[in-house]
Amino acid sequence: MTPNPSLSAAHLIPFIEQIVKAPKRIFNMKKLLALPLFAAGILSVTVAHAQVIVIANPAIKTSDVSKADLHEVFSGSASSFKEGGHVTPILLKSGTANDEFLAAYIGKSDSAFRASWRSLVFSGQATMPKTLDTDAAVVDYVAHTPGAVAYISKSAPHEGVKVLAVH
Repeated sequence: MTPNPSLSAAHLIPFIEQIVKAPKRIFNMKKLLALPLFAAGILSVTVAHAQVIVIANPAIKTSDVSKADLHEVFSGSASSFKEGGHVTPILLKSGTANDEFLAAYIGKSDSAFRASWRSLVFSGQATMPKTLDTDAAVVDYVAHTPGAVAYISKSAPHEGVKVLAVH
Protein backbone atom coordinates (compact mmCIF):
# COMPACT_ATOMS: atom_id res chain seq x y z
CA MET A 1 0.00 0.00 0.00
CA THR A 2 1.41 3.35 -1.02
CA PRO A 3 0.80 6.57 0.91
CA ASN A 4 -1.66 9.03 -0.56
CA PRO A 5 0.29 12.19 -1.40
CA SER A 6 -2.87 14.36 -1.22
CA LEU A 7 -3.20 13.66 2.57
CA SER A 8 -0.12 15.44 3.83
CA ALA A 9 0.24 16.81 7.36
CA ALA A 10 -0.39 20.32 6.03
CA HIS A 11 -3.86 19.25 4.87
CA LEU A 12 -4.70 17.76 8.25
CA ILE A 13 -3.84 20.85 10.34
CA PRO A 14 -7.12 22.73 9.66
CA PHE A 15 -9.09 19.59 10.48
CA ILE A 16 -7.17 19.09 13.75
CA GLU A 17 -7.68 22.76 14.69
CA GLN A 18 -11.45 22.34 14.27
CA ILE A 19 -11.41 19.30 16.56
CA VAL A 20 -9.42 21.20 19.18
CA LYS A 21 -11.78 24.18 19.04
CA ALA A 22 -14.92 22.03 19.26
CA PRO A 23 -14.94 21.80 23.10
CA LYS A 24 -14.95 25.62 23.30
CA ARG A 25 -18.04 25.75 21.09
CA ILE A 26 -19.69 23.03 23.18
CA PHE A 27 -18.81 24.95 26.37
CA ASN A 28 -20.32 28.14 24.91
CA MET A 29 -23.43 26.19 23.99
CA LYS A 30 -23.65 24.90 27.58
CA LYS A 31 -23.46 28.48 28.84
CA LEU A 32 -26.22 29.45 26.43
CA LEU A 33 -28.38 26.55 27.60
CA ALA A 34 -27.66 27.42 31.26
CA LEU A 35 -29.02 30.96 30.86
CA PRO A 36 -32.72 29.96 31.14
CA LEU A 37 -31.88 27.84 34.21
CA PHE A 38 -30.09 30.81 35.80
CA ALA A 39 -33.09 33.05 35.08
CA ALA A 40 -35.41 30.47 36.63
CA GLY A 41 -33.19 30.45 39.74
CA ILE A 42 -33.47 34.22 40.07
CA LEU A 43 -37.24 33.98 39.73
CA SER A 44 -37.42 31.28 42.38
CA VAL A 45 -35.50 33.50 44.84
CA THR A 46 -37.92 36.34 44.06
CA VAL A 47 -40.84 34.03 44.74
CA ALA A 48 -39.12 32.87 47.94
CA HIS A 49 -39.47 36.34 49.42
CA ALA A 50 -43.23 36.02 48.98
CA GLN A 51 -43.42 32.52 50.53
CA VAL A 52 -41.65 33.25 53.83
CA ILE A 53 -42.60 35.79 56.47
CA VAL A 54 -40.51 37.12 59.33
CA ILE A 55 -42.26 37.08 62.71
CA ALA A 56 -41.39 38.55 66.08
CA ASN A 57 -42.65 38.62 69.63
CA PRO A 58 -45.28 41.39 69.91
CA ALA A 59 -43.12 43.21 72.50
CA ILE A 60 -40.52 44.06 69.82
CA LYS A 61 -40.95 47.76 69.06
CA THR A 62 -40.18 47.74 65.37
CA SER A 63 -42.65 46.68 62.71
CA ASP A 64 -40.15 46.50 59.87
CA VAL A 65 -36.60 45.32 59.44
CA SER A 66 -33.93 45.59 56.77
CA LYS A 67 -32.48 42.62 54.94
CA ALA A 68 -29.10 43.64 56.35
CA ASP A 69 -30.43 43.51 59.94
CA LEU A 70 -31.90 40.05 59.31
CA HIS A 71 -28.62 38.87 57.86
CA GLU A 72 -26.61 40.16 60.83
CA VAL A 73 -28.96 38.78 63.51
CA PHE A 74 -29.43 35.37 61.89
CA SER A 75 -25.71 35.10 61.09
CA GLY A 76 -24.74 35.79 64.70
CA SER A 77 -22.90 39.05 64.07
CA ALA A 78 -25.54 41.19 65.85
CA SER A 79 -27.96 40.66 68.71
CA SER A 80 -30.26 43.59 67.99
CA PHE A 81 -31.90 45.38 65.10
CA LYS A 82 -30.68 48.87 64.16
CA GLU A 83 -33.90 50.30 65.64
CA GLY A 84 -32.78 48.89 69.00
CA GLY A 85 -33.86 46.15 71.32
CA HIS A 86 -32.20 42.80 71.90
CA VAL A 87 -33.50 40.00 69.65
CA THR A 88 -32.97 36.26 69.67
CA PRO A 89 -33.10 34.36 66.35
CA ILE A 90 -35.19 31.19 66.26
CA LEU A 91 -34.60 28.67 63.47
CA LEU A 92 -36.70 26.10 61.68
CA LYS A 93 -35.07 22.69 61.65
CA SER A 94 -35.50 22.12 57.92
CA GLY A 95 -37.95 22.38 55.05
CA THR A 96 -38.94 24.72 52.28
CA ALA A 97 -39.44 27.83 54.44
CA ASN A 98 -36.02 27.31 56.03
CA ASP A 99 -34.29 26.87 52.67
CA GLU A 100 -36.07 29.86 51.14
CA PHE A 101 -35.26 32.14 54.09
CA LEU A 102 -31.59 31.16 54.08
CA ALA A 103 -31.29 31.62 50.32
CA ALA A 104 -33.13 34.96 50.24
CA TYR A 105 -31.76 36.66 53.36
CA ILE A 106 -28.58 34.87 54.42
CA GLY A 107 -27.23 33.70 51.07
CA LYS A 108 -26.21 30.26 52.34
CA SER A 109 -27.41 26.69 52.16
CA ASP A 110 -28.68 25.08 55.36
CA SER A 111 -25.48 23.10 55.86
CA ALA A 112 -23.23 26.15 55.29
CA PHE A 113 -25.41 28.26 57.59
CA ARG A 114 -25.27 25.71 60.42
CA ALA A 115 -21.53 25.23 59.92
CA SER A 116 -20.96 28.96 60.37
CA TRP A 117 -23.01 28.89 63.59
CA ARG A 118 -21.05 25.88 64.87
CA SER A 119 -17.86 27.84 64.23
CA LEU A 120 -19.19 30.73 66.35
CA VAL A 121 -20.25 28.33 69.11
CA PHE A 122 -16.93 26.44 69.21
CA SER A 123 -14.98 29.70 69.31
CA GLY A 124 -17.07 30.91 72.25
CA GLN A 125 -18.55 33.86 70.37
CA ALA A 126 -22.18 32.70 70.45
CA THR A 127 -24.62 30.03 71.51
CA MET A 128 -26.52 28.03 68.93
CA PRO A 129 -30.00 29.48 68.28
CA LYS A 130 -33.00 27.44 69.36
CA THR A 131 -34.18 25.26 66.49
CA LEU A 132 -37.78 24.05 66.27
CA ASP A 133 -39.37 21.41 64.05
CA THR A 134 -42.55 23.08 62.77
CA ASP A 135 -44.01 26.46 61.88
CA ALA A 136 -46.58 25.99 64.68
CA ALA A 137 -43.85 25.36 67.27
CA VAL A 138 -41.97 28.46 66.07
CA VAL A 139 -45.10 30.64 66.29
CA ASP A 140 -45.89 29.39 69.80
CA TYR A 141 -42.31 29.93 71.00
CA VAL A 142 -42.01 33.41 69.47
CA ALA A 143 -45.40 34.47 70.86
CA HIS A 144 -44.28 33.61 74.41
CA THR A 145 -40.61 34.66 74.30
CA PRO A 146 -39.68 38.36 74.53
CA GLY A 147 -37.16 39.35 71.85
CA ALA A 148 -37.71 36.23 69.73
CA VAL A 149 -37.61 36.68 65.98
CA ALA A 150 -38.07 33.91 63.42
CA TYR A 151 -39.35 33.00 59.97
CA ILE A 152 -42.17 30.71 58.90
CA SER A 153 -44.06 29.79 55.78
CA LYS A 154 -46.42 32.57 54.72
CA SER A 155 -49.31 30.10 54.65
CA ALA A 156 -48.81 29.02 58.28
CA PRO A 157 -51.21 30.40 60.92
CA HIS A 158 -49.43 33.09 62.92
CA GLU A 159 -51.79 34.48 65.52
CA GLY A 160 -50.13 35.98 68.57
CA VAL A 161 -46.98 37.22 66.81
CA LYS A 162 -46.03 40.35 64.91
CA VAL A 163 -45.26 40.05 61.19
CA LEU A 164 -42.29 42.24 60.30
CA ALA A 165 -42.10 43.94 56.92
CA VAL A 166 -38.70 43.36 55.31
CA HIS A 167 -37.17 46.15 53.23
